Amino acid sequence: MIKIGTVIGAFNTIFATLLTAAVGLYFVKLQGISTLYSAVNSIRKEQTPFREILSGFCLIIAAIFLIIPGFITDSIGLLLLIPQTRSILLKIFINEKEIRKNYSDEPNTIEVEVEEIDDKNKH
Repeated sequence: MIKIGTVIGAFNTIFATLLTAAVGLYFVKLQGISTLYSAVNSIRKEQTPFREILSGFCLIIAAIFLIIPGFITDSIGLLLLIPQTRSILLKIFINEKEIRKNYSDEPNTIEVEVEEIDDKNKH
């Protein structure tokens, strides 16, 4: 930032940092609302919203990177903010088919019998 600040000026560097943070956080908010609606629709269809949860996590990371001053962190935050690049990153790091397979199986059921114990009859 110091090298760029010497080229474009200190005021312009500070202005660019604040502008990218403000605009980026605005778009994080919009994407977050969209992701929330998508998660609700997945739940209504009786599907697990794994992609939406992971997308929301990426949006949180994007917001953090956009708040941290710096052009590299802003670039990473911007990449996480774009739905297409976020989807590519999720495909690279997360094996969604394996996760869905593990959670789609019938859960194990444990049957128990409840017995009330009276403290007075215990002695």
